Amino acid sequence: MNVLITGATSGIGFETALLFATNGAHVWGASRNPIASPSNRIVFRRMDVTNEESVKKSVEEIWNEAVKTTGKGIDVVVHSAGYGIGGSAEDTPIDDAIAQFDTNYFGVLRVNRVLLPRMRAQGSGRVVILGSIAGRISIPFQSHYSATKFALEAYTEALRLEGGPFGLTATVIEAGDTNTAFTANRRLTIDPSSPYHDQALRSIARMARDEELGYPPTKVAKMIYKVSQMKNPPIRKPVGLSYSLLMLLKRLLPDSLAERIIKAMYMR
Repeated sequence: MNVLITGATSGIGFETALLFATNGAHVWGASRNPIASPSNRIVFRRMDVTNEESVKKSVEEIWNEAVKTTGKGIDVVVHSAGYGIGGSAEDTPIDDAIAQFDTNYFGVLRVNRVLLPRMRAQGSGRVVILGSIAGRISIPFQSHYSATKFALEAYTEALRLEGGPFGLTATVIEAGDTNTAFTANRRLTIDPSSPYHDQALRSIARMARDEELGYPPTKVAKMIYKVSQMKNPPIRKPVGLSYSLLMLLKRLLPDSLAERIIKAMYMR
């Protein structure tokens, strides 16, 4: 199996690369800042998912290397590149919101626009997108991050329908609180003079505590790997029983009650 992973040098992407390699896959990890490889089955390549030329050059080189090395192209692409911003829906500058979408959403599109035609031509390809529970339940003071993940949910649904006749599958992995550098790397867009300032700091501090106490990135990596091996992978897959139950409750509870629960968690 040949695998391409974006955002592969840290956190969930790195653990996913290790897991695939441990199970015998040939892995190409893409990142803006490649690192030394921990395995002879992992090759890191430079790629900036916000730059179309960088994506085109990297994907083409990786595909050609895969063919030369193994006689076939990429079987699975795992979209793991992304980051979060924290701030109020009102105060977040437009440029920051655009940058959030440029990486988290349009980064996926840029890679797929180059990769999917090649997968179609070989008659198969699996797309695994690292989403979030925040793509099903919007969290206060990370509205723009949630919006990118909601967008990926819709994109995945459409991609499955369109790509199915050509042997393509797509799944979004709905990760919850995970202990990675994502927390420390969150970019804050909080104006000290804003009326939202104090509540935003409290809410984001609660998010950070939950993430630091969350499950390890290896748990998400195992779900990504599991989905990649399924004969008929699902549209979406929450990580962990508690988040699976949360998604079930969201379907069953009225919106007003779900909103009260989120408010109690993050607006104290």
